[in-house]
Amino acid sequence: MVVNRKPTQGKLLLVEDDEQIAEPLVFGLETAGFEVFHTGDSEEGLSLAVSLEPSLVLLDVMLPGMDGFEICQKLREVSSVPIIMLTARGQEMEKVMGLELGADDYIVKPFSFRELLARVNAMLRRRELDLGIKAAASQLAAGPLTIDLTSRRVIRAEQILDVSQREFELLHVLMSNSGKAMSRQELLDAVWGENWIGDSRTLDVHIRWLREKIEENPSAPIFIETVRGYGYRFSDLFQ
Repeated sequence: MVVNRKPTQGKLLLVEDDEQIAEPLVFGLETAGFEVFHTGDSEEGLSLAVSLEPSLVLLDVMLPGMDGFEICQKLREVSSVPIIMLTARGQEMEKVMGLELGADDYIVKPFSFRELLARVNAMLRRRELDLGIKAAASQLAAGPLTIDLTSRRVIRAEQILDVSQREFELLHVLMSNSGKAMSRQELLDAVWGENWIGDSRTLDVHIRWLREKIEENPSAPIFIETVRGYGYRFSDLFQ
């Protein structure tokens, strides 16, 4: 296995048993700034694709032992890493098979290094955009305040706040409806459940606790506003 350990813009795994093809590819990709891992062994290729967590896998179809299609299928069971298939065959059905098994793209040999590099860069840009969209969808932000739905954390000015799960749910509901006045009953139903039986002042207590944690001045809140005689509203000033 050939490894370049210099600081790079991404980690690539090349699974290719033809050294005449692999050697110039490794050199070119390293020169382009990538960290390149190479193996010609199908079993090792599958193992490395899982353990190394590369940014992208370049996978030859014709390999001894498991072929590229089988590796692609097995890899898709445990990883969403982008896969570009390298094939000497041009038949449409084999291209379709690779894509249906989970490959993201394919390139037919012989190919120019410039074309391969363009496809790699395009795939990585697309991957970065997809991850950015997913990350944005998992967070809600308002000025210095952010709630992370994945880690269930509330962060203010880069400081993690100590909030209870009920406080988190309440803040989540309010921020998800930013600018909308929500009645006390709406908030109780959303956070405590429609069948909850208890004192409605519980809501006021949790609002007070939240304000003490997220507001710079709880007595003059800028995030959670009181709608007199109705309920509460999360400010839309930060939209």
